[in-house]
Amino acid sequence: MAEAFFNYLSKTGKAISAGATPDKKIHPWTIKVMKEAGIDISQQKPKPLTDEILRKADRIIIMDSELSKNMPPKYSPKLVEWRIKKLLEKLIERIRKIRDQIKKRVKRLIKEIE
Repeated sequence: MAEAFFNYLSKTGKAISAGATPDKKIHPWTIKVMKEAGIDISQQKPKPLTDEILRKADRIIIMDSELSKNMPPKYSPKLVEWRIKKLLEKLIERIRKIRDQIKKRVKRLIKEIE
């Protein structure tokens, strides 16, 4: 969601979303709530987090605090934790709230860097 919002809203930047253990596909409810927000992510695929992605990033936004514990120390200056609740087994109404929370944070980030 953060990648989609950032790439949709930013005039100059590009976001890449990746995970330490990405799912095989994007959950249908995630696709649905993003479509409700006017963004089609149905063709997107989850990507694995690689050293190349980390190296090229200006900022590394972490939504799962467990991941930050395993992050190589050389990337610490780039890390920002958002502490977003996991979407697993949530009702669609809760996923909509999480979507809106992510959108607000992305807007704030864009305002900060552009």
